[in-house]
Amino acid sequence: MIWMLLGVGLLFGALVGYHQFGQYMMKKYLSANAAPPATVTAMPITFQTWQPEIRAVGSLRAQQSVEISPQIAGQIKKVFVRSGQKVKKGTLLIELDHDSDDARLQALQADARLAEVNYKRNEAQLKARAISQSILDESLATMDRTQAAVAEQKALIAKKRLIAPFSGTLGIVSVHTGQYLNPAQVITTLQNTSSLFVDFHLPQKFLDGLSVGQGLQIHTDAWPNETFKGRISAVDAKVDENTRNLHIEGLLENPEDRLQPGMFVSVRVNQGDLTAYLTLPQTAIGYNAYGATVFVAKSVPDQSSKTPALTAQQVFVKTGATRGDQVAILDGLHEGDLVVTSGLMKLKNGTPLIIDNHVTPANDVAPTPEEK
Repeated sequence: MIWMLLGVGLLFGALVGYHQFGQYMMKKYLSANAAPPATVTAMPITFQTWQPEIRAVGSLRAQQSVEISPQIAGQIKKVFVRSGQKVKKGTLLIELDHDSDDARLQALQADARLAEVNYKRNEAQLKARAISQSILDESLATMDRTQAAVAEQKALIAKKRLIAPFSGTLGIVSVHTGQYLNPAQVITTLQNTSSLFVDFHLPQKFLDGLSVGQGLQIHTDAWPNETFKGRISAVDAKVDENTRNLHIEGLLENPEDRLQPGMFVSVRVNQGDLTAYLTLPQTAIGYNAYGATVFVAKSVPDQSSKTPALTAQQVFVKTGATRGDQVAILDGLHEGDLVVTSGLMKLKNGTPLIIDNHVTPANDVAPTPEEK
């Protein structure tokens, strides 16, 4: 009986030992074949203050713009300006030959003086009852006609002197002395660019958030590192029936003439107060059929080291607006969470991580092109 109990005990001990040895070997096998750590970049997510805004594209337009052209035909007597010159209102730009017109003006003025003398003479004779009232009336009409002819001739001569209608900058002057001009032939342009309009369009859904005086930020690739400030000067009274967009007119100062009419610009319309958002580089976000995800670096105990190891944990997030390289995180993360920002393609839940931030992804709220 004793030997039987002893045999059963030895058999039971052998079975327990074999099971524990199997578990030990399995752990050793899994440890030897575990996924190697993935090297990634990571950063703690923090709050950043953003200005809520609407983005659009537009073009610049001069506050005053005109094509300089003659109303009547004639030969250029003298060109008083050059291309690109700044001129004041009333500056004589170009004068057409008007010598024959001046001669005719003198003749008409002589007729007008004679008609005035005859009228005054007839007026005195009527008082002496030497002539009838009809003769005086006829001499008055003659005087009025001759004076009108003088005024008409002066107006004709004035049309042969092309004057700047407002202060501004001339474009290319494409004519020269002696050239014959036809009516409405464009000689040059005149632009008042001390301030500029910016025209852009927005969908009708933004109508409730637009008002005259609202702030604008204008950017152009001609000055990539600068932001030009403006304001909404007018909102169209009608929505376009084809596009359902609304035409918005903005105004910005241009004292140094660095911006030119016709330039393509990007426009940002300020909306409300400054708002703080948790932000990440856009490279940190992964997208799939179920939504947007990020990988958070979680600390786990490491028996072989005093420093806790890091493993990847996939988390679903709700994203918001973007600004440059950044995207706002509306839900799913907390301030201070350590988030993987590059290397997502080689990660899955539980992947060991090694963080190397020597080269990090772009994370600029207003990126600009760089020459390499």
